Amino acid sequence: MRSQKMTFGLEKAPHRSLLYALGLTREEMKRPLIGVVNAANEVVPGHLHLGKIAEAVKAGIRMAGGTPMEFPAIAVCDGLAMNHEGMRFSLTSREVITDSIEIMATAHPFDALVFIPNCDKIVPGMLMAMMRLNLPSIIMSGGPMLAGRNNTDLISVFEGVGAVRNGTMTEEELEDLTENACPGCGSCSGMYTANSMNCLGVALPGNGTTPAVSAARIRLAKQAGMQVMELLEKNIRPRDIVTEQSVHNAVAADMALGGSTNTTLHLPAVFGEAELSLSLDIFDDISRKTPNICKLSPAGTQHIEDLHRAGGIPAVMGALLDKGLVHGEALTVTGKTVAENIKELKAHIIDPDVIRIDKPYAKEGGIAILRGNLAPDGAVVKQSAVAPEMMVRDVTARVFNSEEEGVEAILGGKIKKGDVVVIRYEGPRGGPGMREMLTPTSAIVGMGLGADVALITDGRFSGGSRGAAIGHVSPEAADGGLIGLVQDGDTIHIDIPGRKLELVVPEAEIEERRKHFVPVEKDVKSPFLRRYAKLVTSASTGGAYRKI
Repeated sequence: MRSQKMTFGLEKAPHRSLLYALGLTREEMKRPLIGVVNAANEVVPGHLHLGKIAEAVKAGIRMAGGTPMEFPAIAVCDGLAMNHEGMRFSLTSREVITDSIEIMATAHPFDALVFIPNCDKIVPGMLMAMMRLNLPSIIMSGGPMLAGRNNTDLISVFEGVGAVRNGTMTEEELEDLTENACPGCGSCSGMYTANSMNCLGVALPGNGTTPAVSAARIRLAKQAGMQVMELLEKNIRPRDIVTEQSVHNAVAADMALGGSTNTTLHLPAVFGEAELSLSLDIFDDISRKTPNICKLSPAGTQHIEDLHRAGGIPAVMGALLDKGLVHGEALTVTGKTVAENIKELKAHIIDPDVIRIDKPYAKEGGIAILRGNLAPDGAVVKQSAVAPEMMVRDVTARVFNSEEEGVEAILGGKIKKGDVVVIRYEGPRGGPGMREMLTPTSAIVGMGLGADVALITDGRFSGGSRGAAIGHVSPEAADGGLIGLVQDGDTIHIDIPGRKLELVVPEAEIEERRKHFVPVEKDVKSPFLRRYAKLVTSASTGGAYRKI
C-alpha cells in the first residue's frame, strides 16, 4: 500500500509516533489510509453542511475496512464575491485547490481519496487534482439547494435589482425575495456552474441531483465511502475512467442539460490533467448533434430538484444512450459501464415535461461556440438561454474597460434597445482572474432589456446568466485581441445559429486603430494575481496554467 511509506518499517517509527499522537491505533495504521478532502466552511452556503457529508463518508470508509483521514480545502462563494475585487480570486482559486491537494496527498501518501466539494471552482479544482494524482478516487458533493418560495432562486434576486431600478419591483418586495429565494444549504438550485459540474463528475449515480437536505444524500455519502474502498481493491483509477469516451459523454450530457458556459473552461482543464485534449470545436461539434432536452433555471423555470424527481442524470444518460449520443461502454466509478449502471438502476424518464427527449427544446445543445474577426480563437454563449430576437442581430457597441463601468451604465439607464455592452480587460490575464458577469447580465434582464441588448466580454458569466451573454472572447484585450479595438458606435454582427461574431468595421480602419493600440495595464496590487497573470493561458484552452 502507498501509505506504508509512512506506516511500515523500522525507519518509519517516528512517523508512527506522530500517527499515534492523532489517536490512531496500530490496527488503524495497518488498514488503507483514505484521504477525505473536505471543503466545508461557514462562508459558502453550498458548503455549510459538508461536515455532515464528511462524517457519512468516513463512516462508509470504516465500514469497508479503511481508515479515513480528513483534511481541508478552500472554497470561494462566487455569489458573495460577485461584482467586486473578490471575484478576481474565484477562478484563480481553482489552481490553488488543485495544487494544495497535490501537496497534502503527496506529503502524506494516502492510498485513495474521497473529494467533498459542492460549488463552482471547488468541483473542477478537485477533479483536476484527482486526474493529476491518479489515485483511486471518488467525488461526493454536497448536493443542490432547494428552490425558494414561489419557485424563486438566487438569480431572481440578482434580476430583482434591475427590476427595482426600472420601477417594476419595490425595494420592500426585493428584500422579501432576498430572504426567501435561498432557503438553506446546498449549491444554488438551478443548472448553474456548480450543478453542471456536479452532474458530470466522477461520482456515484445521484450525486448531481439528490437534494442537499435529504437523508438520501447522507446515505449516498456512506456508499461513496464504501465505494472508494472497492476502487482501491480493484485498482480502478481516475484515468481508467476518464477517457476519450467519457470526455464525449460529459460534453453530450452538458449540451443536453443546457449547462453553464463555465464548463468550457473547466472540462478542458480537468481533462488536460489526464493528458486528454478538449477543444472548443469538440464542444460545438457535439452541441450540433445533441438536443437540448432540459430547460432548468436560468433558461427556464424548473430547478435541479425537478430534474431529480424526473429521473435525474441516469434518466438523461439513458435517453441519450437510446439515441446513440453517448458511449454506453465507458467505465464509471461504480466499476460498471454507463450502460450497465442505467440497466441496474432501471433508469427512465419519470416526467417528460422536465426531460424532453422526444420533444426537445432545441435540436442543438445548450452551448454554442462563435468565431469571427472579434473572436478568432472562439467565444462562448449559452444559446439555450438567449431570446429568439437576439439569435441573429446587428447591435451597436457601448464599450467599457471594467465590469463596474458597465454595470453603472446599465443601472443608470444609459443602455438602450439595440445596444451591446462590451466589457473588456476582464479576461484571465487582463482581469486578472476572469471575473463572472452575473451582475450586468442580471441587470440587463431585470431592466427589461433581455430581448434587445447583448453583452460581449473577454470575461466570463455565471451559470445563472441568461440572455445574449457572449463571453470568453479570445484573444482577450490584454493579449491584443480585436475586442480591445472596439469603439463606441461600432456595429457588431451576432449570428448564433451561424456561429459568427463579427466587428463590422472596414479592415483598413481596424489596421489604423491597431497602429495606435496600447493595452490597458492595470495596477494589480496582489502578488498572487500578478503571478497568476504571468502563468495563465487563454480562456479558449481552459484558462489553466501554461506548462512549465
